Amino acid sequence: MDSFEPKRNALLRIWQIFQKYSDCDHPLTHDDILRYLSRDYGIELERKAVGRNITALKEAGVEIEPSKRGSYLAYREFDDSELRLLVDGVLASKHITAKYSQALIDKLCNLTSVHFRSHVKNVYSVDQWSKSENNQFFLNISIVDEAIEGGKKISFDYNKYGADKKLHKTATHTVSPYQMILHNQRYYLMALSDSRQKISYYRMDKITGMEICEEAATPIRSVEGYESGINYRELASAFPYMFADKIERVEFFVDEDMIDQVIDWFGDHIGIRKSEGRLKVTVNVSPSAMVYWAMQYLNSVEIISPPSLREQIRQNLEKGVEKYK
Repeated sequence: MDSFEPKRNALLRIWQIFQKYSDCDHPLTHDDILRYLSRDYGIELERKAVGRNITALKEAGVEIEPSKRGSYLAYREFDDSELRLLVDGVLASKHITAKYSQALIDKLCNLTSVHFRSHVKNVYSVDQWSKSENNQFFLNISIVDEAIEGGKKISFDYNKYGADKKLHKTATHTVSPYQMILHNQRYYLMALSDSRQKISYYRMDKITGMEICEEAATPIRSVEGYESGINYRELASAFPYMFADKIERVEFFVDEDMIDQVIDWFGDHIGIRKSEGRLKVTVNVSPSAMVYWAMQYLNSVEIISPPSLREQIRQNLEKGVEKYK
């Protein structure tokens, strides 16, 4: 190093060395610590001083455990399996750009020893995942939080992808924001639209130019259907594709081997009973979303009611057959 740190920093640096380089499979000897002190921080200590500093750290509550080959940091806020789960969550999050994903993963990896990276191969595959190109995503989150806390409306440009694979502005919206919801690996803004006067859901990664307005937001409990606030359990099951139409009671037949998928999508509080040798399922759901869902599982699902939903799917099928004649 160009300059040496004072020896009084040794206690802090030894604690950092244990954080960075040690785990139960990689204990540190006193010689290891002396080498890292010299190489990383330019601190030169006597060997016996390392022991005194380790004792001081233990007395301060740092969980350093001995082993046959040295000692290691025995407790961390996150264990490696928890960090792997968080890293995979960042990788799978389509609303976060590749650049921010890499930065977040680096921060997560820094919460444990350097040996963690060698066990997480996908840390290096960020650019291979489908990611948003909207660099305003994290700024949007901050602005929405501030607006909700302050009870203010927000305005923003809403964008959609074009054939050039770039986002293009389609409209400007002014809304009363209520909640940000993570659904199907996407973040949505739940808000009351000024122009449509209905609850709508906007993809956070498609929003740009967001600003907080001076006008006060409409309280959620004054919105029809939300007099008791937001029903999060209903949100989790009734809007599989985040359509905002009125929820209806829908009945359908489903093959028994499909019930696992049904519960994955709609939760375990749905109605299920045997009927005509099949399973009859009752859910409360967005009809628009149900059209997409039923078409996705066409070979295993038959809509029974409401009749209007059954008719819409029949018409969709006829149009599809025409295209493939």
